[in-house]
Amino acid sequence: MARFHSPTLAVLLTMTSGLVLPAQAQEVVKIGIIQPLSGPNAQFGTNALHGSEMVVEAINAAGGIKSMGGAKVQLVVADVPSPNAAPAATQRLVSQNEVAGVVGAFISSITLSASEITERAGVPLITFAFADQITERGYDYVFQVTPKGSTFGKDQLGYTVAIGEAAGTEIDKIAILYEDTAYGTAQAAGLRAEADARGIEIVMDEAYPLGITDASALVNKLRASDAEVVFPVSYLNDSLLIIRTMRQQGLTIPAIGGAAGYVIPNFKEGLGDLAENTLSVASAAGDAIPEISAAYEQKYGSFMTHEAVAFAAATDAMIQAIEIAGTDDPDAVRDALDALEYCEGFAKGMPGGCINFDENGHNAVTYPIMVQWRGDEPVTVYPPSDATTDPIWTLEPTQ
Repeated sequence: MARFHSPTLAVLLTMTSGLVLPAQAQEVVKIGIIQPLSGPNAQFGTNALHGSEMVVEAINAAGGIKSMGGAKVQLVVADVPSPNAAPAATQRLVSQNEVAGVVGAFISSITLSASEITERAGVPLITFAFADQITERGYDYVFQVTPKGSTFGKDQLGYTVAIGEAAGTEIDKIAILYEDTAYGTAQAAGLRAEADARGIEIVMDEAYPLGITDASALVNKLRASDAEVVFPVSYLNDSLLIIRTMRQQGLTIPAIGGAAGYVIPNFKEGLGDLAENTLSVASAAGDAIPEISAAYEQKYGSFMTHEAVAFAAATDAMIQAIEIAGTDDPDAVRDALDALEYCEGFAKGMPGGCINFDENGHNAVTYPIMVQWRGDEPVTVYPPSDATTDPIWTLEPTQ
């Protein structure tokens, strides 16, 4: 099977310097992008879009789609800030543009809504979003590059127990706080199942509405629960509010983040020193691909977040499928994705280092990692096979 060679660091650095290489494309291949580029989750969508842009710029600079005579890749971007906006925006995207496929979205509920449209249109969609049901509905055109939300929850707890045990701490009682969207409920289910399997008592299991403005009631209930560790699963604004309220009230038990709001630059910007040593599960980290990550930081001015890595890998996978198919026909691209085994380029940034979709369209190779804030960015600390440094574990008593 044909494979497109991944761009070299030299190409990436040329790209980030602002130089534009001459293009002799015979045609343009369009890939649709759906992301929340406005509204409360705009930073996630922007980071994700940056990952996709970086791949396209690098591949175009390296000669485009070889099997299509050097055709250049063009992103057609739709801002989809909410699930309610997804059907109409996605319909416009696929009906008004001859896209080979769609990449997006960061938010699980947006992805679930958008994928109804892409499935009916027969256009492949690759997402980073976590919700289990994304690839459990029997759809033929939906692909998921990251682990499922329940797997994130399982490993969020399992990795924490392992790190704690290595430091001499046994965890017996935990609290689960989660926002009540598709992402939060899926990950909480994984946490719940893993706690049950390990015989760990869940002393607080609390859903809350997305976008809370006061976390005092949650934190008061958490304090009264006598939990030794809390697992909050939340987007940015909620993550900042929960951690800040905990620390301001002197509640110092470890809070192990559920990705999303816990692993982007805004988390440190919003919390300052309170962010230091915070652990969180994540789908990827830039320290797995240091040269690409450095080029990303040079171009965009921040570290490469896990959504930037994963959506770069998703976009790269879509382009590899087009390269293999030798056409931008969505059905042919879908079939190429179904058979894809890709372990080069931006796919190396995913844990497991490859993209290989199973019969349900889920990347069977990848798994979550645990990252920890050290200074201005999170670094990989678990599992040991992926870690770039050792975890720091502190378990302080409730004050």
